[in-house]
Amino acid sequence: MTTHPASPDCASTAPALSVVLITRDEAARLERCLRSVAFADEIIVVDSGSTDDTVAIARRLGARVEVTPDWPGFGAQKNRALALARGRWVLSLDADEWLDETLAAEIRRVVATPPAGVAHRLSRLSSFCGQWMRHGGWYPDPVLRLFPRGTARFSDDRVHERLLWDGRVEGLGGHLLHESMASLTVANDKMNRYSSGRAADLAARGRRGGLGRAIGHGLWAFVRTWILRRGFLDGRLGFVLAVHNAEASYYRYLKIWLECADAPQPPSSPRPPSR
Repeated sequence: MTTHPASPDCASTAPALSVVLITRDEAARLERCLRSVAFADEIIVVDSGSTDDTVAIARRLGARVEVTPDWPGFGAQKNRALALARGRWVLSLDADEWLDETLAAEIRRVVATPPAGVAHRLSRLSSFCGQWMRHGGWYPDPVLRLFPRGTARFSDDRVHERLLWDGRVEGLGGHLLHESMASLTVANDKMNRYSSGRAADLAARGRRGGLGRAIGHGLWAFVRTWILRRGFLDGRLGFVLAVHNAEASYYRYLKIWLECADAPQPPSSPRPPSR
């Protein structure tokens, strides 16, 4: 997907800010997200077959909703949402994220002026099993999310997609709040789904797996989270998070070995894993 800057004539008539997000079965968290960006000129929601009230909630709160019949992965699905945006500025969010008041005010300030080749990095603060995590590599967690429309796109990764941007980046005050994993059950389910998606991405790029690699990467993930990034300062849940990261890395390389060795280009799953 090639992006092109909007023409001056189009930019002059375009809304100031488009918020884009993708969903599936996010009824429990979506309203909080959308209410935090109620000041946006348009909200685009691309849904991939929710069976709960996600679509109804989004439409009730004024979002434009498009439902897709397939699931190409997080990166490709986000590019679908991005292609629907009309604003001079685009803010990309996930349904489990929301803006605090300071960040909302900062974004309103930025979008009040025409884009000038600068994208903005938001400081994300995430919770794990009900606790805000400020160490272990989780904070500060700068994420590039606010950018001029037509100047960036998302990578095609199945999971852990990233925004591809070549220009100057500036940070904003406040926090992007993120309910990452509300319980250990959710964390374990997410670890299993994400390790599969990430293993497929890495295998497609030629990365090798194996038992030794899995053990080595798992141990390194624990040491990095718990010691080098001072996860111990988050107390008992800091230890739990370090073990969780170790398991995720371990299973990622085990799956490259056992599940992806004969399928360097695995087909996309028919339905998305909810975040």
